[in-house]
Amino acid sequence: MNIAIIKYNAGNIMSVDYALQRLGIHAIVTGDIDRIRSADKVIFPGVGEASTTMQYLKAHKLDALIRDLKQPVLGICLGLQLMCRHSEEGNTACMGIFNEEIRKFTLPDRSAGFKIPHMGWNTISNLKGSLFMPGLEGRYVYFVHSYYATTGEHTVAECNHIVSFSAALRHDNFYATQFHPEKSGRTGALILENFLKL
Repeated sequence: MNIAIIKYNAGNIMSVDYALQRLGIHAIVTGDIDRIRSADKVIFPGVGEASTTMQYLKAHKLDALIRDLKQPVLGICLGLQLMCRHSEEGNTACMGIFNEEIRKFTLPDRSAGFKIPHMGWNTISNLKGSLFMPGLEGRYVYFVHSYYATTGEHTVAECNHIVSFSAALRHDNFYATQFHPEKSGRTGALILENFLKL
């Protein structure tokens, strides 16, 4: 199986590669358009800032490439956010694969112990589709983010931190998680395995 991890100006890319290695999968980490296009499956991970990252993707024609991919694509964290329509971070127009908006967490008057960023373990619920299985409902996964995707037509998993938000999205061949499956123990490994089986 030929798996490409998109290399660009974002952090956390190698931890995804290590997670795949633990599953016995050797992926290529590349920014080469032809190698990405020819892969069986593509992973678009990342930790970073939306506006500068979109500028980089556009300058290297990776945004258009990602939108045109026909094989299964998995966005992770910043990858999910950049696949949405718009981000409040830097007032950034994103790729528009998903219609959902990216908004900044804000603390209500009574914060009830909530913190920003949303960092650590939280549960996922209302799971739908082939990334998940019934046994994963209510399981804990690992989040690190200050911005979140609203819930909408492409939401296939939800989480609650201050507000209910999209923990995962899916549209056609595009899948994305706000949480980090590569840092989410056995639950995350199962989700990655489900993606590899698509």
